[in-house]
This record gives sequence, C-alpha cells and structure tokens, in this order.
Amino acid sequence: MSETVPNETELNAAEPGSDAPGDPESIAEKWEAEKAELNERVLRTQAEFQNFRRRVEKERLELSEYASMEAVRTLLPILDDFERALKVEHGGNEYAKGIELIHQRFGAALQKLGLEPIVSEGQIFDPNLHHAVEMAETEDAPDQTVLAEYQRGYNFKGRLLRAAMVKVAVQPK
Repeated sequence: MSETVPNETELNAAEPGSDAPGDPESIAEKWEAEKAELNERVLRTQAEFQNFRRRVEKERLELSEYASMEAVRTLLPILDDFERALKVEHGGNEYAKGIELIHQRFGAALQKLGLEPIVSEGQIFDPNLHHAVEMAETEDAPDQTVLAEYQRGYNFKGRLLRAAMVKVAVQPK
C-alpha cells in the first residue's frame, strides 16, 4: 500500500502544475489504482490460503493412510516366527495344523491393513527391494538372480516396509 487515502485538506489543496484545486480526476485515478492493488493482494492471499489448505489436506491423508505402518512393522517378526515354525517338520499333528491356521489368519489380517509380500526367489536382484546377505557362484541360474530368500520383504500400501534378505547368484569367473 504505497498510497494513502487523501484527506479533505489534500483534496482542497491545489497541486503544483494543475489548474484546479485538488483535481478530482487524479484523486479518483489514485483511488482506483489503490483499489486494484488491494484487490490483487486479496486474490493472491486467497490463492495462497487455498494452496495451503490443499497441502495440509494431502499431508493429513498421507498420515492417516500410513499411520499403521509402524504397527505393522512391529508385527513382522511375529509373522517371521510363524513362517519359521511352519518349516519345521511336526509330523502332521494337531499342533502344527493350529500353528498353520494362526499363521494364515494373522497374514490375512495384515494384508487387510495393506501389507503386501514381495516375491523374491527366482527374480532378478533389485537393490530397492532386496538386501543381499550372500552371493553364490553358480552356472545353474542367470547372473544376479535371487536363489533363496532368508527373510521375506514387504511393501505396505505400495511403499517398501522391509527389504527381503536374499542369496544372489553370480557367474563364476
């Protein structure tokens, strides 16, 4: 706001170089210019506020969508334990069937929350999805192929939650 509204004394005072005292047309032009400047400021402020509201809403949605990510991350070791328990031979007894049922229900509940297992074995090694803990020289598999999965990796609603720990094939020299 570079101009101030002229007071009554200024309106009645003759400006240097003007014929009429307080030329009403020049005063009206100043007021119109100031009005246009103020309208411009209001529009700019409204646009900035709308952008702020959109940004805050987007952040709020992301926060609510991924709020359970840490809770799911803390449950992954339990899921790993179930998977290891299922690999142990139990002779088909009721206990093993119970463990398998609990594992299935627990996995289904986590998938409903947004947990997605990463398929690794037989895939090409991807450092964004896999953590290589062992490399094995072999001619039986293509170079950089995942041979074994030691710990499953997971995505949570499309974002990497945990990389898979894998064994990777390398060609002998």
